[in-house]
Amino acid sequence: MSRQPVEAVMARVVMKFGGTSVGDVDRIKNVAKRVQAEYEAGNEVAVVVSAMSGTTNQLVNFVRETSVMHDAREYNTVVSAGEQITIGLLSMALQELGVSARSWLGWQIPIHTDAVHSAARIERIETAKLEERFKEGQVAVIAGFQGLGSDNRITTLGRGGSDTTAVALAAALKADICDIYTDVDGVYTADPRIVAKARKLDRITYEEMLEMASQGAKVLQTRSVQMGMNHGVKLQVRSTFSDAPGTLVVDEDEIVEQAVVSGITYSSDEAKISLKNVSDRPGIAAGVFGPLADAAINVDMIVQSASADGTRTDMTFTVTRDDLARALKVIDGIKNEIDYEEVNAADNVVKVSVIGVGMRSHAGVAKSMFQALAEKGINMQAISTSEIKISVLIDADFTELAVRTLHSVYGLDAA
Repeated sequence: MSRQPVEAVMARVVMKFGGTSVGDVDRIKNVAKRVQAEYEAGNEVAVVVSAMSGTTNQLVNFVRETSVMHDAREYNTVVSAGEQITIGLLSMALQELGVSARSWLGWQIPIHTDAVHSAARIERIETAKLEERFKEGQVAVIAGFQGLGSDNRITTLGRGGSDTTAVALAAALKADICDIYTDVDGVYTADPRIVAKARKLDRITYEEMLEMASQGAKVLQTRSVQMGMNHGVKLQVRSTFSDAPGTLVVDEDEIVEQAVVSGITYSSDEAKISLKNVSDRPGIAAGVFGPLADAAINVDMIVQSASADGTRTDMTFTVTRDDLARALKVIDGIKNEIDYEEVNAADNVVKVSVIGVGMRSHAGVAKSMFQALAEKGINMQAISTSEIKISVLIDADFTELAVRTLHSVYGLDAA
């Protein structure tokens, strides 16, 4: 029996389930039971789902096999199909449990985006139709990752787009919480696969989560965390496969006492480019990084060292591994303008980061990091910092040693 519409609602909840959580029909049925529990508790529930694991990659491969220089609009039509399958199956599974549920594609709500196909940004969400269905006691099952562009075509939101959909929807609906369900039960002080003594955090600030997401942690997508912070959406990372409490992502003032360091992350998606004996004159940096920016290549860490006479310089910077080949092509194209002697590239590097809002009020964090790595014989090839983060580039062979060492140095090991 479906729940009858009621006037007293406990909470409004957005639940998001990723591809692993809905990987097959049995897992979709498991998700349906989780949704049923929220529904029967008297909550208004919107569920955002990804495509079943592996589906989107398969669809992308179909596109590439059909047309190398494909039309972006048709690309979106194809790759957005995975979520359509999931919302239909989950709605059926909920109905089998006696839960009133209806599926919604992005254009049916609609979720309005700009027209940047395959990397669209959400501009606004019309919630009137969903509000009407909530009053009728119906669960909304919504396709993540997709929206409706200004040209009235389907758009997709890019990597991690379902997280972004969920948080944006929670903001638009003024939801009490947005639960992000995944295959881990929260945010840890480090990757538990590398650090056996990593601890699950009960709470973490938006800023720390944003840094962790951008520095290699795969739990939440960067854009979704930024959106949550901007709109004050309370986020919780939870496991689809257990009932254990998750990790809340909250404002800094909701955490009574901040740890100096909250976590250690690493990113393997790094490549290093070094330009040797570059002419050292005004405008040289713009001459290098301007063309890279024009080619939509993001540069992260930058190190520059001048010669003794000040006429030449060495310049080292990092890009993602996927961008390495394109970056080298750009650099080759500006050789005459930059006047460098040689260029070296390497992709056997990893960026390791120490993150914590408590760093703002504590001195010596960098010193401890550098000393600890030196004692282990780990050379730092580049350094970058922010107010709550210190990152170093090291040889990939030392990744696990560096992460474990720093985890211990900052007192993060579980007892």
